[in-house]
Amino acid sequence: MINLNNIQRIYFLGIGGIGMSALARYFNLHGKTVSGYDKTPTSLTSELQKEGINITFEDSLQTLDTNAELVIFTPAIPKDHLQYNWYLKNNYTVLKRAQILGLAANSMFNISVAGSHGKTSTSSIVAHILKTANKSVAAFLGGICINFNSNFLDGNEYAVAEADEFDRSFLNLEPNIALITSVDTDHLDIYGNLEAIEESFRQFCNKVRTNGILITNKNVTEKILNKNVTNYRYSLTDTTADYYTQNLQITEGAYSFDIMHPNGIIQNVKSYYGGKHNIENAIGATAIAINVGVQPADIVKALATFKGVKRRFETHIRTNNMVYIDDYAHHPRELDATIAATRELYPNKKLTVIFQPHLFSRTKDLCDEFATSLSKADELILLDIYPAREKPMEGITSKIILDKVTIQHKSIVKKEELINVLTHNNDLQVLLTVGAGDIDTKVEEITNLLTNK
Repeated sequence: MINLNNIQRIYFLGIGGIGMSALARYFNLHGKTVSGYDKTPTSLTSELQKEGINITFEDSLQTLDTNAELVIFTPAIPKDHLQYNWYLKNNYTVLKRAQILGLAANSMFNISVAGSHGKTSTSSIVAHILKTANKSVAAFLGGICINFNSNFLDGNEYAVAEADEFDRSFLNLEPNIALITSVDTDHLDIYGNLEAIEESFRQFCNKVRTNGILITNKNVTEKILNKNVTNYRYSLTDTTADYYTQNLQITEGAYSFDIMHPNGIIQNVKSYYGGKHNIENAIGATAIAINVGVQPADIVKALATFKGVKRRFETHIRTNNMVYIDDYAHHPRELDATIAATRELYPNKKLTVIFQPHLFSRTKDLCDEFATSLSKADELILLDIYPAREKPMEGITSKIILDKVTIQHKSIVKKEELINVLTHNNDLQVLLTVGAGDIDTKVEEITNLLTNK
Protein backbone atom coordinates (compact mmCIF):
# COMPACT_ATOMS: atom_id res chain seq x y z
CA MET A 1 0.00 0.00 0.00
CA ILE A 2 1.16 3.55 -0.69
CA ASN A 3 2.92 5.82 1.82
CA LEU A 4 0.83 9.00 2.18
CA ASN A 5 3.87 10.96 3.41
CA ASN A 6 5.48 10.61 -0.02
CA ILE A 7 2.41 11.88 -1.95
CA GLN A 8 2.21 15.60 -2.79
CA ARG A 9 -0.65 15.96 -5.32
CA ILE A 10 -4.10 14.42 -4.78
CA TYR A 11 -7.23 14.55 -6.94
CA PHE A 12 -10.68 13.77 -5.49
CA LEU A 13 -13.57 12.39 -7.57
CA GLY A 14 -16.66 13.43 -5.60
CA ILE A 15 -14.82 15.95 -3.40
CA GLY A 16 -18.05 17.51 -2.08
CA GLY A 17 -19.20 14.34 -0.31
CA ILE A 18 -19.23 14.60 3.47
CA GLY A 19 -16.59 11.88 3.97
CA MET A 20 -14.52 12.93 0.96
CA SER A 21 -14.38 16.59 1.99
CA ALA A 22 -13.06 15.65 5.46
CA LEU A 23 -10.14 13.84 3.81
CA ALA A 24 -9.60 16.72 1.37
CA ARG A 25 -9.36 19.10 4.33
CA TYR A 26 -6.92 16.76 6.10
CA PHE A 27 -4.52 16.63 3.15
CA ASN A 28 -4.91 20.34 2.37
CA LEU A 29 -4.01 21.26 5.96
CA HIS A 30 -1.01 18.93 5.76
CA GLY A 31 0.47 20.84 2.85
CA LYS A 32 -0.59 18.61 -0.07
CA THR A 33 -1.85 20.07 -3.36
CA VAL A 34 -5.53 19.07 -3.34
CA SER A 35 -8.05 19.49 -6.17
CA GLY A 36 -11.11 17.59 -7.34
CA TYR A 37 -14.39 17.16 -9.17
CA ASP A 38 -17.99 17.22 -8.01
CA LYS A 39 -21.28 17.16 -9.86
CA THR A 40 -22.81 20.30 -8.36
CA PRO A 41 -21.68 23.27 -6.24
CA THR A 42 -22.83 23.14 -2.60
CA SER A 43 -22.09 25.11 0.56
CA LEU A 44 -19.46 22.46 1.36
CA THR A 45 -17.66 22.78 -2.00
CA SER A 46 -17.71 26.56 -1.63
CA GLU A 47 -16.06 26.23 1.81
CA LEU A 48 -13.39 23.94 0.34
CA GLN A 49 -12.72 26.52 -2.40
CA LYS A 50 -12.32 29.23 0.25
CA GLU A 51 -9.75 26.96 1.93
CA GLY A 52 -7.71 27.02 -1.29
CA ILE A 53 -8.88 23.81 -2.97
CA ASN A 54 -9.48 23.96 -6.73
CA ILE A 55 -12.77 22.26 -7.72
CA THR A 56 -14.29 21.63 -11.15
CA PHE A 57 -17.95 20.81 -11.71
CA GLU A 58 -17.41 19.54 -15.23
CA ASP A 59 -16.65 15.89 -15.99
CA SER A 60 -14.09 16.82 -18.60
CA LEU A 61 -10.58 15.59 -19.45
CA GLN A 62 -9.55 19.26 -19.74
CA THR A 63 -10.19 19.97 -16.04
CA LEU A 64 -8.55 16.98 -14.28
CA ASP A 65 -5.06 17.09 -12.73
CA THR A 66 -2.68 15.15 -14.99
CA ASN A 67 0.08 15.51 -12.36
CA ALA A 68 -1.89 13.87 -9.55
CA GLU A 69 0.08 11.17 -7.72
CA LEU A 70 -3.05 9.76 -6.07
CA VAL A 71 -6.70 9.77 -7.15
CA ILE A 72 -9.34 9.17 -4.45
CA PHE A 73 -12.91 8.32 -5.48
CA THR A 74 -16.24 7.80 -3.77
CA PRO A 75 -18.38 4.73 -4.65
CA ALA A 76 -21.08 7.23 -5.70
CA ILE A 77 -19.03 8.12 -8.82
CA PRO A 78 -20.72 6.42 -11.82
CA LYS A 79 -18.75 3.73 -13.63
CA ASP A 80 -18.99 5.64 -16.94
CA HIS A 81 -17.42 8.81 -15.46
CA LEU A 82 -14.92 10.27 -17.96
CA GLN A 83 -12.29 11.43 -15.49
CA TYR A 84 -12.50 8.23 -13.44
CA ASN A 85 -12.00 6.06 -16.52
CA TRP A 86 -9.16 8.25 -17.85
CA TYR A 87 -7.22 7.87 -14.58
CA LEU A 88 -7.80 4.09 -14.61
CA LYS A 89 -6.80 3.71 -18.25
CA ASN A 90 -3.60 5.72 -17.75
CA ASN A 91 -2.51 3.62 -14.74
CA TYR A 92 -2.77 6.27 -12.03
CA THR A 93 -3.04 5.12 -8.42
CA VAL A 94 -6.84 5.19 -7.97
CA LEU A 95 -8.15 4.24 -4.53
CA LYS A 96 -11.48 4.34 -2.68
CA ARG A 97 -12.07 6.91 0.04
CA ALA A 98 -12.33 4.11 2.61
CA GLN A 99 -8.82 2.83 1.83
CA ILE A 100 -7.32 6.28 2.33
CA LEU A 101 -9.29 6.91 5.53
CA GLY A 102 -7.87 3.61 6.79
CA LEU A 103 -4.29 4.67 6.02
CA ALA A 104 -4.76 8.06 7.72
CA ALA A 105 -6.62 6.81 10.82
CA ASN A 106 -4.51 3.68 11.32
CA SER A 107 -1.36 5.83 11.58
CA MET A 108 -2.66 7.24 14.91
CA PHE A 109 -4.45 5.85 17.98
CA ASN A 110 -7.55 4.82 16.05
CA ILE A 111 -11.02 5.30 17.58
CA SER A 112 -13.61 4.02 15.07
CA VAL A 113 -17.36 4.48 15.53
CA ALA A 114 -19.61 2.18 13.49
CA GLY A 115 -23.33 1.40 13.42
CA SER A 116 -26.41 1.44 11.23
CA HIS A 117 -27.65 4.57 13.07
CA GLY A 118 -26.07 7.13 15.38
CA LYS A 119 -22.44 6.93 14.25
CA THR A 120 -22.19 10.57 13.14
CA SER A 121 -23.59 11.96 16.39
CA THR A 122 -21.54 9.56 18.52
CA SER A 123 -18.24 10.20 16.71
CA SER A 124 -18.89 13.97 16.90
CA ILE A 125 -19.50 13.74 20.67
CA VAL A 126 -16.27 11.70 21.06
CA ALA A 127 -14.29 14.32 19.10
CA HIS A 128 -15.82 17.15 21.16
CA ILE A 129 -15.00 15.42 24.47
CA LEU A 130 -11.38 14.79 23.43
CA LYS A 131 -10.97 18.37 22.20
CA THR A 132 -12.50 19.71 25.44
CA ALA A 133 -9.92 17.62 27.33
CA ASN A 134 -7.13 19.21 25.21
CA LYS A 135 -6.25 15.99 23.42
CA SER A 136 -4.69 16.28 19.95
CA VAL A 137 -7.46 14.71 17.85
CA ALA A 138 -7.98 14.29 14.11
CA ALA A 139 -11.67 13.69 13.43
CA PHE A 140 -13.15 12.47 10.14
CA LEU A 141 -16.89 12.96 10.59
CA GLY A 142 -19.94 12.14 8.47
CA GLY A 143 -21.65 15.43 9.32
CA ILE A 144 -20.90 19.04 10.19
CA CYS A 145 -20.36 19.24 13.94
CA ILE A 146 -21.86 22.57 15.04
CA ASN A 147 -19.17 23.09 17.72
CA PHE A 148 -16.40 23.05 15.07
CA ASN A 149 -18.59 24.13 12.13
CA SER A 150 -16.75 21.40 10.22
CA ASN A 151 -16.63 17.68 9.49
CA PHE A 152 -12.91 17.65 10.24
CA LEU A 153 -10.60 18.37 13.16
CA ASP A 154 -6.83 18.33 12.81
CA GLY A 155 -4.56 16.61 15.34
CA ASN A 156 -1.90 13.93 15.48
CA GLU A 157 -2.44 11.73 18.56
CA TYR A 158 -5.98 10.32 18.29
CA ALA A 159 -7.99 9.71 15.12
CA VAL A 160 -11.79 9.58 15.46
CA ALA A 161 -13.13 7.92 12.32
CA GLU A 162 -16.73 7.40 11.37
CA ALA A 163 -16.70 3.77 10.25
CA ASP A 164 -19.21 3.30 7.41
CA GLU A 165 -20.62 -0.17 6.71
CA PHE A 166 -21.77 0.86 3.20
CA ASP A 167 -19.74 -1.08 0.63
CA ARG A 168 -17.93 -2.71 3.62
CA SER A 169 -15.81 0.45 3.83
CA PHE A 170 -15.12 0.07 7.56
CA LEU A 171 -13.04 -3.08 7.00
CA ASN A 172 -10.14 -0.78 6.06
CA LEU A 173 -9.92 0.45 9.67
CA GLU A 174 -7.84 -1.16 12.43
CA PRO A 175 -9.13 0.43 15.63
CA ASN A 176 -7.48 0.59 19.04
CA ILE A 177 -11.01 1.27 20.29
CA ALA A 178 -14.11 0.40 18.23
CA LEU A 179 -17.67 1.30 19.13
CA ILE A 180 -20.83 -0.08 17.52
CA THR A 181 -24.09 1.80 18.10
CA SER A 182 -26.47 -0.57 16.27
CA VAL A 183 -26.69 -3.30 13.64
CA ASP A 184 -29.84 -3.05 11.55
CA THR A 185 -31.30 -3.87 8.14
CA ASP A 186 -29.97 -1.29 5.67
CA HIS A 187 -27.96 -1.14 2.44
CA LEU A 188 -29.66 -4.31 1.22
CA ASP A 189 -28.48 -3.35 -2.29
CA ILE A 190 -24.99 -4.21 -1.01
CA TYR A 191 -25.70 -6.96 1.52
CA GLY A 192 -28.91 -8.71 0.53
CA ASN A 193 -29.99 -9.65 4.08
CA LEU A 194 -29.41 -8.97 7.79
CA GLU A 195 -27.17 -12.05 8.19
CA ALA A 196 -24.68 -10.61 5.66
CA ILE A 197 -24.74 -7.26 7.49
CA GLU A 198 -24.04 -8.98 10.82
CA GLU A 199 -21.19 -10.94 9.24
CA SER A 200 -19.64 -7.70 7.98
CA PHE A 201 -19.88 -6.15 11.47
CA ARG A 202 -18.33 -9.33 12.92
CA GLN A 203 -15.38 -8.87 10.54
CA PHE A 204 -15.13 -5.23 11.68
CA CYS A 205 -15.00 -6.38 15.33
CA ASN A 206 -12.14 -8.69 14.39
CA LYS A 207 -10.21 -5.68 13.03
CA VAL A 208 -9.76 -4.34 16.60
CA ARG A 209 -6.04 -4.43 17.39
CA THR A 210 -4.50 -6.81 19.93
CA ASN A 211 -4.99 -5.35 23.43
CA GLY A 212 -7.72 -3.15 21.96
CA ILE A 213 -11.20 -2.39 23.29
CA LEU A 214 -14.62 -3.12 21.74
CA ILE A 215 -17.58 -1.10 23.06
CA THR A 216 -21.06 -2.11 21.87
CA ASN A 217 -24.62 -1.06 22.52
CA LYS A 218 -26.49 -3.65 24.61
CA ASN A 219 -28.90 -4.08 21.65
CA VAL A 220 -26.09 -5.30 19.37
CA THR A 221 -26.14 -9.09 18.98
CA GLU A 222 -23.40 -10.86 20.94
CA LYS A 223 -22.63 -13.23 18.06
CA ILE A 224 -20.64 -10.51 16.25
CA LEU A 225 -18.38 -9.67 19.20
CA ASN A 226 -14.63 -10.27 19.20
CA LYS A 227 -14.00 -12.06 22.50
CA ASN A 228 -10.19 -11.80 22.09
CA VAL A 229 -10.23 -8.12 23.10
CA THR A 230 -11.66 -6.25 26.10
CA ASN A 231 -15.44 -5.88 25.70
CA TYR A 232 -17.73 -3.29 27.26
CA ARG A 233 -21.49 -2.87 26.76
CA TYR A 234 -23.46 0.37 27.09
CA SER A 235 -27.14 1.25 27.25
CA LEU A 236 -29.48 4.07 28.09
CA THR A 237 -30.97 2.45 31.20
CA ASP A 238 -30.11 -1.29 31.19
CA THR A 239 -28.36 -1.83 34.53
CA THR A 240 -26.69 -5.04 33.29
CA ALA A 241 -24.54 -2.91 30.94
CA ASP A 242 -21.11 -1.57 31.92
CA TYR A 243 -22.12 2.02 31.14
CA TYR A 244 -25.68 3.37 31.60
CA THR A 245 -27.67 6.31 33.00
CA GLN A 246 -29.50 6.71 36.27
CA ASN A 247 -31.94 9.45 37.33
CA LEU A 248 -32.61 10.45 33.72
CA GLN A 249 -35.10 13.32 33.48
CA ILE A 250 -36.04 16.28 31.30
CA THR A 251 -36.05 19.71 32.92
CA GLU A 252 -36.38 23.02 31.07
CA GLY A 253 -35.42 21.60 27.68
CA ALA A 254 -32.35 19.74 28.98
CA TYR A 255 -31.70 16.14 29.92
CA SER A 256 -30.08 15.59 33.31
CA PHE A 257 -28.68 12.25 34.47
CA ASP A 258 -25.86 10.36 36.17
CA ILE A 259 -23.54 8.01 34.26
CA MET A 260 -22.74 4.67 35.87
CA HIS A 261 -19.45 3.10 34.78
CA PRO A 262 -17.25 0.17 35.92
CA ASN A 263 -15.19 2.39 38.26
CA GLY A 264 -17.97 4.49 39.74
CA ILE A 265 -20.40 7.26 38.84
CA ILE A 266 -20.30 10.63 37.06
CA GLN A 267 -23.00 12.78 38.61
CA ASN A 268 -25.10 15.75 37.51
CA VAL A 269 -24.54 15.44 33.78
CA LYS A 270 -26.57 17.75 31.53
CA SER A 271 -27.19 17.54 27.78
CA TYR A 272 -29.13 19.88 25.51
CA TYR A 273 -28.86 17.55 22.51
CA GLY A 274 -32.39 16.31 21.73
CA GLY A 275 -33.68 12.78 22.03
CA LYS A 276 -32.99 9.86 24.36
CA HIS A 277 -31.23 8.11 21.47
CA ASN A 278 -28.65 10.91 21.58
CA ILE A 279 -28.24 10.52 25.35
CA GLU A 280 -27.49 6.85 24.64
CA ASN A 281 -24.95 7.98 22.02
CA ALA A 282 -23.39 10.21 24.69
CA ILE A 283 -23.06 7.19 27.01
CA GLY A 284 -21.14 5.31 24.31
CA ALA A 285 -18.91 8.35 23.73
CA THR A 286 -18.30 8.59 27.49
CA ALA A 287 -17.19 4.95 27.57
CA ILE A 288 -14.55 5.77 24.94
CA ALA A 289 -13.46 8.91 26.82
CA ILE A 290 -13.04 7.05 30.12
CA ASN A 291 -10.94 4.40 28.36
CA VAL A 292 -8.50 7.00 27.02
CA GLY A 293 -8.15 8.65 30.42
CA VAL A 294 -10.39 11.74 30.09
CA GLN A 295 -11.30 13.16 33.51
CA PRO A 296 -14.99 13.17 34.61
CA ALA A 297 -15.04 17.00 34.87
CA ASP A 298 -14.05 17.28 31.19
CA ILE A 299 -16.74 14.78 30.20
CA VAL A 300 -19.42 16.74 32.11
CA LYS A 301 -18.24 20.03 30.55
CA ALA A 302 -18.16 18.54 27.04
CA LEU A 303 -21.64 16.96 27.18
CA ALA A 304 -23.17 20.20 28.48
CA THR A 305 -21.56 22.25 25.69
CA PHE A 306 -22.13 19.84 22.77
CA LYS A 307 -24.33 21.68 20.28
CA GLY A 308 -25.00 18.74 18.00
CA VAL A 309 -24.50 17.94 14.34
CA LYS A 310 -26.07 19.79 11.45
CA ARG A 311 -29.18 17.91 10.31
CA ARG A 312 -29.12 15.65 13.39
CA PHE A 313 -32.16 16.87 15.35
CA GLU A 314 -31.14 20.43 14.50
CA THR A 315 -33.64 22.92 15.92
CA HIS A 316 -34.07 26.00 13.69
CA ILE A 317 -37.09 27.58 15.41
CA ARG A 318 -38.19 27.16 19.02
CA THR A 319 -40.91 29.56 20.17
CA ASN A 320 -44.14 29.10 22.14
CA ASN A 321 -46.14 28.96 18.89
CA MET A 322 -43.77 27.22 16.51
CA VAL A 323 -41.02 24.59 16.55
CA TYR A 324 -39.06 23.60 13.45
CA ILE A 325 -36.55 20.71 13.55
CA ASP A 326 -34.53 19.25 10.66
CA ASP A 327 -33.04 15.75 10.78
CA TYR A 328 -31.09 13.40 8.48
CA ALA A 329 -33.24 10.36 9.42
CA HIS A 330 -33.66 8.14 6.35
CA HIS A 331 -34.31 4.68 7.83
CA PRO A 332 -37.45 3.59 9.73
CA ARG A 333 -35.54 3.12 13.01
CA GLU A 334 -34.09 6.63 12.70
CA LEU A 335 -37.52 8.06 11.94
CA ASP A 336 -38.92 6.27 15.01
CA ALA A 337 -36.20 7.79 17.21
CA THR A 338 -36.57 11.30 15.79
CA ILE A 339 -40.37 11.32 15.98
CA ALA A 340 -40.25 9.88 19.53
CA ALA A 341 -37.75 12.55 20.61
CA THR A 342 -39.95 15.29 19.14
CA ARG A 343 -43.08 13.90 20.85
CA GLU A 344 -41.19 13.66 24.13
CA LEU A 345 -40.15 17.32 24.06
CA TYR A 346 -43.44 18.68 22.63
CA PRO A 347 -46.10 16.20 23.79
CA ASN A 348 -49.24 18.29 23.33
CA LYS A 349 -48.57 19.85 19.94
CA LYS A 350 -49.58 18.78 16.43
CA LEU A 351 -46.65 17.16 14.60
CA THR A 352 -46.30 17.66 10.84
CA VAL A 353 -43.60 15.57 9.15
CA ILE A 354 -42.12 16.27 5.70
CA PHE A 355 -40.19 13.21 4.50
CA GLN A 356 -38.06 12.75 1.38
CA PRO A 357 -37.38 9.02 0.83
CA HIS A 358 -33.75 8.23 -0.08
CA LEU A 359 -33.01 5.54 -2.71
CA PHE A 360 -35.48 3.47 -4.71
CA SER A 361 -34.03 0.24 -3.32
CA ARG A 362 -34.43 1.32 0.33
CA THR A 363 -38.00 2.50 -0.34
CA LYS A 364 -38.84 -0.86 -1.96
CA ASP A 365 -37.17 -2.98 0.76
CA LEU A 366 -38.51 -1.06 3.77
CA CYS A 367 -41.82 0.33 2.46
CA ASP A 368 -43.99 -1.27 5.19
CA GLU A 369 -41.67 -0.11 7.98
CA PHE A 370 -41.54 3.44 6.58
CA ALA A 371 -45.36 3.53 6.54
CA THR A 372 -45.54 2.34 10.16
CA SER A 373 -42.99 4.95 11.32
CA LEU A 374 -44.57 7.84 9.40
CA SER A 375 -48.05 6.96 10.66
CA LYS A 376 -46.86 8.27 14.06
CA ALA A 377 -47.13 11.84 12.72
CA ASP A 378 -50.35 13.87 12.84
CA GLU A 379 -49.82 15.11 9.28
CA LEU A 380 -47.49 13.73 6.61
CA ILE A 381 -46.13 15.45 3.50
CA LEU A 382 -44.10 13.13 1.26
CA LEU A 383 -41.66 14.35 -1.39
CA ASP A 384 -40.53 12.29 -4.39
CA ILE A 385 -37.77 9.71 -3.86
CA TYR A 386 -34.23 11.13 -3.97
CA PRO A 387 -32.35 8.73 -6.30
CA ALA A 388 -28.73 9.45 -5.19
CA ARG A 389 -26.64 6.81 -6.96
CA GLU A 390 -29.60 4.79 -8.33
CA LYS A 391 -31.62 4.62 -11.55
CA PRO A 392 -35.45 4.65 -11.18
CA MET A 393 -37.21 1.31 -10.51
CA GLU A 394 -40.51 0.55 -12.19
CA GLY A 395 -43.46 0.97 -9.83
CA ILE A 396 -41.33 2.34 -6.96
CA THR A 397 -42.44 5.86 -6.02
CA SER A 398 -43.34 7.68 -2.79
CA LYS A 399 -46.95 6.61 -3.40
CA ILE A 400 -46.19 3.02 -2.27
CA ILE A 401 -45.42 4.46 1.18
CA LEU A 402 -48.33 6.90 1.13
CA ASP A 403 -50.86 4.16 0.34
CA LYS A 404 -49.84 2.22 3.47
CA VAL A 405 -49.68 5.19 5.88
CA THR A 406 -52.70 4.96 8.21
CA ILE A 407 -53.20 8.61 9.22
CA GLN A 408 -55.87 10.75 7.56
CA HIS A 409 -53.83 13.86 6.74
CA LYS A 410 -51.27 12.74 4.16
CA SER A 411 -50.15 13.97 0.74
CA ILE A 412 -47.37 13.89 -1.87
CA VAL A 413 -45.92 17.24 -2.89
CA LYS A 414 -43.28 18.21 -5.46
CA LYS A 415 -40.23 19.72 -3.79
CA GLU A 416 -40.59 22.94 -5.78
CA GLU A 417 -44.21 23.31 -4.55
CA LEU A 418 -43.37 22.71 -0.88
CA ILE A 419 -43.00 26.36 0.20
CA ASN A 420 -46.33 27.25 -1.40
CA VAL A 421 -48.05 24.34 0.41
CA LEU A 422 -46.56 25.40 3.78
CA THR A 423 -47.56 29.04 3.16
CA HIS A 424 -51.22 27.95 3.02
CA ASN A 425 -51.00 25.56 5.99
CA ASN A 426 -52.31 27.50 8.98
CA ASP A 427 -52.00 24.69 11.50
CA LEU A 428 -48.24 24.21 11.81
CA GLN A 429 -47.20 23.74 15.44
CA VAL A 430 -44.21 21.38 15.32
CA LEU A 431 -42.66 20.82 11.90
CA LEU A 432 -40.08 18.12 11.20
CA THR A 433 -38.19 17.81 7.89
CA VAL A 434 -36.47 14.44 7.49
CA GLY A 435 -34.42 12.67 4.82
CA ALA A 436 -30.89 12.16 3.51
CA GLY A 437 -31.32 13.56 -0.01
CA ASP A 438 -31.45 17.26 -0.87
CA ILE A 439 -34.35 18.23 1.38
CA ASP A 440 -31.77 20.25 3.34
CA THR A 441 -31.70 22.76 0.45
CA LYS A 442 -35.19 23.85 1.58
CA VAL A 443 -34.33 24.36 5.27
CA GLU A 444 -33.37 28.03 5.00
CA GLU A 445 -36.48 28.88 2.94
CA ILE A 446 -38.72 27.02 5.40
CA THR A 447 -37.05 28.75 8.37
CA ASN A 448 -37.54 32.18 6.78
CA LEU A 449 -41.17 31.43 5.90
CA LEU A 450 -42.07 30.22 9.41
CA THR A 451 -40.17 33.04 11.12
CA ASN A 452 -42.22 35.60 9.21
CA LYS A 453 -45.53 33.74 9.41
